[in-house]
Amino acid sequence: MRLIVSGKNMEITQALRDYVEKRIGKVEKYFDNDIEAQVTMSVEKDRHIVEVTIPLNGMFLRAEEETGDMYTSIDLVIEKLERQIHKYKTRINRKLRKTAFLNTGIENSRKEEDEPKIVKTKRFAVKPMPVEEAILQMNLLGHDFFVFSNAETEEVNVLYRRKDGNYGLIEPEF
Repeated sequence: MRLIVSGKNMEITQALRDYVEKRIGKVEKYFDNDIEAQVTMSVEKDRHIVEVTIPLNGMFLRAEEETGDMYTSIDLVIEKLERQIHKYKTRINRKLRKTAFLNTGIENSRKEEDEPKIVKTKRFAVKPMPVEEAILQMNLLGHDFFVFSNAETEEVNVLYRRKDGNYGLIEPEF
């Protein structure tokens, strides 16, 4: 496993780096091939924040935790990651079993009720607008995110409200 450890508003000590390597190394057993994990640690006032991102086959496993102690944040973020990995692996195994049953002609009678499904679909006209207008529109609707066509780039963007009250903008990269 390759680790990229970085810090914001703090210096990464060797003890912290060793602890991260030891704890993140525990999730390596879940993967067959060599993976890369990006770990970002930051300190804001009395909050110690740890973010871990692991790219996997076009998907991302991401977890973030904040506490008053960096070592506790690392422990909690690893627990979150292990739950996500377990969920990811379970879904893949279910899909493999489902296709195996289909290929043999045996029908899988058990319904998977815990599997999330799409319960509603919305369609709407996407009008080109600047980011500022999209923020206004999102606030008027009272939503936490807004999909719009960016007038400057002419691409579909997603605007979202962050936990800290600021906004985030997702732009596609091709």
